[in-house]
Amino acid sequence: MRKVVLPGALLLLLLSQTMVWAQCREWKWPADPEQKAKAEEKVSLYDDYRKNGEFAKAKPPLDWLLKNTPDLNTSIYINGAEIYDKLAGAEKDAARKNILVDSLLLIHDLRIKYCGEEASVTNRKALMAVKYWANENGKEAYTLGLLDQAFKLSGNNILDGTIIPYMQSLRINKLKLKNLTDEQVLERYDMVVGVLDAKIKVASSQGKQDMVTRYRGWKDETDKILIGMVKIDCEFVRKNLGPKFKQNPADIALAKRIFVFMLQDKCTDDPLWLEAAEAVAKVEEDYGLEKNLAIRYVAMENYGKADEHFKKALSLAPTNSDKADILIYQGAIEAKRGSKVNAREIFRQALAADGSKREAYEKIGDLYYQSTECKKFENQADDRLMFLAAYDMYQRAGENKKMAIAKDQFPSKEEIFLVNYTVGQSIKVGCWINETTTIRTRD
Repeated sequence: MRKVVLPGALLLLLLSQTMVWAQCREWKWPADPEQKAKAEEKVSLYDDYRKNGEFAKAKPPLDWLLKNTPDLNTSIYINGAEIYDKLAGAEKDAARKNILVDSLLLIHDLRIKYCGEEASVTNRKALMAVKYWANENGKEAYTLGLLDQAFKLSGNNILDGTIIPYMQSLRINKLKLKNLTDEQVLERYDMVVGVLDAKIKVASSQGKQDMVTRYRGWKDETDKILIGMVKIDCEFVRKNLGPKFKQNPADIALAKRIFVFMLQDKCTDDPLWLEAAEAVAKVEEDYGLEKNLAIRYVAMENYGKADEHFKKALSLAPTNSDKADILIYQGAIEAKRGSKVNAREIFRQALAADGSKREAYEKIGDLYYQSTECKKFENQADDRLMFLAAYDMYQRAGENKKMAIAKDQFPSKEEIFLVNYTVGQSIKVGCWINETTTIRTRD
């Protein structure tokens, strides 16, 4: 093995950081016996008061520790933050509350100074600022600055509870203070979406579907907050983002923005949207993306591409309900191709995946209703049996209007009499339908 030789200054820095961490993990009592006894007394006092919910009484001994033994142990900062948070939350006077909040944030600074953990502690400090100062006059920009710093330090490891408050703080600064440009907002939005995408990827790999669903919900909320800050319509996208994407089609973050914004403004018929969506699909696996791409290709009557993306969406579907939705789309494509047997089989698969998707019954009913190729033109009764089968499917779907339309096509009493059928008789519908139904008449 090769030895790694560190420069002297770097080695000293690493050693000093190790010492800081050791100091915080272990109790570092004062060497002087009298000071040690006093520190032990203060720890016992403040912690007893804290556990009893007497936070005002816990404050003086805690303050003594923070001033006289700042490197005693990490716990004085963790518990100290709790005490000042409780005091600030209970304070009614605005001026005194702000003083307490200021001290609460200072406790986090001291913890960073003496114990390190800059990224995670800055994150917690930012959340405290959000709690008390996100919309406080004169404090809005400061709070956003802390959140910016937290994201810079933590990146994809930012605490989950920071994400939506960050977007809300961004909105306050943009709309209330008007201190941010649209571009500055969009840059931060890109960062947040990137973090959420990273969290979704990790949660998916760990099989935590509930977290995946939660993060996707946060992405939707993030998009809504953004649109409330910046007027983003299809024209904005074409003018401001389109040229950039043409210059750099490998910019996936930009492609995502184009995809989301144009989808929300309902202009997916624009070639720019399709190009952006395909660019994202090449590098990322996402159920919603694949589904939307497939639907667009259906509208373009490009069933080959539609089927390609539906198959991908089916493999990524997070729930049985989502699987059933995709199968219904796939069945519809087979129906358009004239493959009625295949279409029915796929609709049945949709029902097997999620029996509540009664639309699949309606689709099968449509197949039966439109099966004019099954008519033999030997007698009206037999040629109308397919409408009885269609009615059965519409009934299972709860489609009253289509049931009425199908009933109008039932054979008449005279027509069934001529072939010796009786009302209520069970009969097999031939041709490809191959279903058993019951004889009924339209009159």
